[in-house]
Amino acid sequence: MWEEARLSSAIAAAAGIRSLFEGYDPGTFYDEIIGPDGLPRPECVAMHDILAGMPLDVFEERRQLADLSYLVQGITFTVYSDGRGTERLFPFDLVPRIIPRNEWNVIERGLAQRVMALNLYLQDIYGKQRILRDKIIPRSLVQSCKHFRREMMNLSVSRDIYVHIAGIDLVRDSRTGEYLVLEDNVRSPSGISYVLENRLVMRRTFARAFESSEVLPVDHYPAELVQILRSLSPRTGERPVIVLLTPGLYNSAYFEHCFLAQEMGIELVEGRDLVVVDDVVYMKTIHGLTRVDVIYRRVDDDFLDPLAFRADSLVGVPGLMNAYRAGNIALANAVGTGVADDKAIYAYVPEFIRYYLGEEPVLRNAETFLCSDPVQLKYVLEHLPELVVKAVGESGGYGMLMGPSADKKTIEEFRDRLIADPRNYIAQPVIPLSRCPSFDAASGTMSPRHVDLRPYCLYDGEKVTIVPGGLTRVALQKGSLVVNSSQGGGSKDTWVLRGNEI
Repeated sequence: MWEEARLSSAIAAAAGIRSLFEGYDPGTFYDEIIGPDGLPRPECVAMHDILAGMPLDVFEERRQLADLSYLVQGITFTVYSDGRGTERLFPFDLVPRIIPRNEWNVIERGLAQRVMALNLYLQDIYGKQRILRDKIIPRSLVQSCKHFRREMMNLSVSRDIYVHIAGIDLVRDSRTGEYLVLEDNVRSPSGISYVLENRLVMRRTFARAFESSEVLPVDHYPAELVQILRSLSPRTGERPVIVLLTPGLYNSAYFEHCFLAQEMGIELVEGRDLVVVDDVVYMKTIHGLTRVDVIYRRVDDDFLDPLAFRADSLVGVPGLMNAYRAGNIALANAVGTGVADDKAIYAYVPEFIRYYLGEEPVLRNAETFLCSDPVQLKYVLEHLPELVVKAVGESGGYGMLMGPSADKKTIEEFRDRLIADPRNYIAQPVIPLSRCPSFDAASGTMSPRHVDLRPYCLYDGEKVTIVPGGLTRVALQKGSLVVNSSQGGGSKDTWVLRGNEI
C-alpha cells in the first residue's frame, strides 16, 4: 500500500499535477497527519500520498458524491443559534483522522476507567453518599447542581447501571502531544450516528485505500447497545419491548434518533405514543396497548415526566417516574446522570477515580477553575481575556466565552454573570488544540483546522465497550477553536489502526 501510494504521488508530480498539500503549513500546533519534520507521520503516509497525488477535480468529484450521499439520506442537524432553527447538511471533511493503535490503547484504558468511576459516583451520590461524608467533594457543590435529582435518592436502578452510554470529549494539547479530557457527556450524548455514517461514506469514497488499510470497525455499536438495553428489562423470561423516546421532529438530533431506532430494530416513539397505567408503561399501537420494558430516552430529565418535573412539558410521559420507582420500566441513561457531567463536578473526576477505584487517572483533566470558589473566582475575573468560560450545565458550545477572541462588551457581560451566579460557571486556559488537514474549497488545497475527539462508550455493568475512534469534530473556520456542529463545526472519519502502520 505504501509503495502504491508513493508511486501515485510521484506520477502526479511528474505530470505537473498540483498537490492538494501544496503550501501546507502545520505551524506550531501538533498536526495529526504531518510530523514536525514536515513529513507525514508513519501511520498516515499511505493516506497522505493518495491525497497528495489526487488531481483537484477528482477530489472535488468525490467530495460532491459524499455530500450527495448525506443529502439523499437526510443526514442533517439544526443550528439553533442562527435564529432560524433550520436543518442543515452535516459538514463532512474527507481527510480522516488517523490514530495508531498504541495511542488508542491508552485512550481506551483511560475512558473505561473514567466511565466506571462516574457510575460508582452516581450509585454513591444517590445512595449512601460516602464521598460526601468523606469530604472528597463539597456537599454544597453536588446539591446545588441543577441536574441533581432528589427524586432518585435510594431508588434502585436496573443492574445498578446509571451510565449506559457516555460520550467523553478529548483534546490533544499541542504543547505536550497528550490527550486531555475536556468534558464528560453522560446524560444523552449525541453524534454516534455521524460516526457510523461517516465510515460508510469513506468506505465508498476511498474504497481502495480503506480496504488496504487495517482500520478497526465501528459498525457493531447498534448491536452492542441493543444487547445492553435488553439486559435491563425488569421482566425475565420474555422478549423485552424496547423503544427510543424522542422529543420529536424539531429536535436537532432527530435524524440520529431515527437512525438508531432503525439500526437497533426498535420502535421510535414520542411522549404521546406512551401511556402509564397502574405504574406500567404501554405503547399505543393499532392493535391496542403493548407493554414497554426499556426506554432509551433522548429527552432531558426536565421534560421526561410533567407530573414529576416540568409541568409544561409536552414531550414527556405523565406518570413515567412512578413506573420507574416501581421498577416496571428501565431507562437508559438513568434519570439524574447530569450530576456527573456538570462541568464543575468534572473537576473532581480524577478524585472519583482515586476514591472508588484506588487508581491514578490514565487521562488527565484540562486545568479548571471553579468560579464557586472565591479565590479561584478572583483569578478568573482578573484574567477573563485569557480564559475560556463555560456554563456548567450547557452543551453544544452554548453559554461559552472565548476570552481571547471576545470583545470588551462581551467580556464585561460575562464578568457580571460570574459575579451574579459564580456556581454556574467554570473557566479553563485556552488549550492549543491539535490540528488536522482539512479541505479548503476557497483555495482548493488542504489547510490545518483544529479538532477534538468524542469516543463513545457503552457500559453493561461489567465491562466498558468503546467504539474505536469516535467522532472527530473539526472547526471549519480558520483559526477557530469551536468544533461543535451546533456552532458551525463539521466532522471527520476517525481511523484507529489495527497495528501502528497502514
